[in-house]
Amino acid sequence: MIAPADTTRIAARLLDAWDRGALLAESDAPRPASPEDAQALQARVCALRQARGERALGYKIGFTNRSLWPVYGVHHPIWAPVWNTTLTLLDGPLAEVELRRFAQPRLEPEIVFGLAHTPASAEPDAVFDAIEWIAHGFEIVQCPYADWKFDAAQAIAAQSLHGALIVGPRRATWIAPGWEALASIRLSLLRDGALVAEGEGRMALDNPVLALGHLVRELERVGRVLMPGEIVTTGTLTDAQPLAPEQRWETRLQGADLAGLVLLTR
Repeated sequence: MIAPADTTRIAARLLDAWDRGALLAESDAPRPASPEDAQALQARVCALRQARGERALGYKIGFTNRSLWPVYGVHHPIWAPVWNTTLTLLDGPLAEVELRRFAQPRLEPEIVFGLAHTPASAEPDAVFDAIEWIAHGFEIVQCPYADWKFDAAQAIAAQSLHGALIVGPRRATWIAPGWEALASIRLSLLRDGALVAEGEGRMALDNPVLALGHLVRELERVGRVLMPGEIVTTGTLTDAQPLAPEQRWETRLQGADLAGLVLLTR
């Protein structure tokens, strides 16, 4: 177990790297020895953010796409808060982002939910009933560890790699007749007009609603619940794509009444 003083010191370095879009040497942020150490570091980073006035508005769930587990060496989902300083709610399909504030940024196209009330349980029908709106979004993930090399504990400590969340227009209803149909959402991701990746809703733990149910269980394990009004993004439907300035990213969706998004990078 990391000593409290060391937890504070390492958390401050993690947050400073996040603020500057900088990489960390292992001497600056030693590898957490256990999941408990990683959660303690994440909690301390969260406390530092709250102390400077940031507000948690929901959660990101990471590594719900099982096809990526062997790529990154992380074999279970992780989660962390989304903040008022990292969230952008769009009224239309177009967003722009300045990349220099992120460390090794990558783009993840995701399905995002807004909560009307606390889910009565983690069962999919109860989770689905608690959803107020659905949207398509982009999460920008970033990594303070060189070459995107880390283990699960390091990823958790680094705010589960959350950089920013851009949420497209929200829909209170959608074409799908029930939560099961969300697995069949199909997404194409294009960079500068060329197709680079495709994915489906089932890539997020078989269904974005099931991914949300997983988070309900994880929060229950630590004595917390989802609250009305919170926003949850459920994990990438494709591999995370490296971002560079002067790119145009675009998504096209089928299977749900959700518009695609356009992201311009600077």
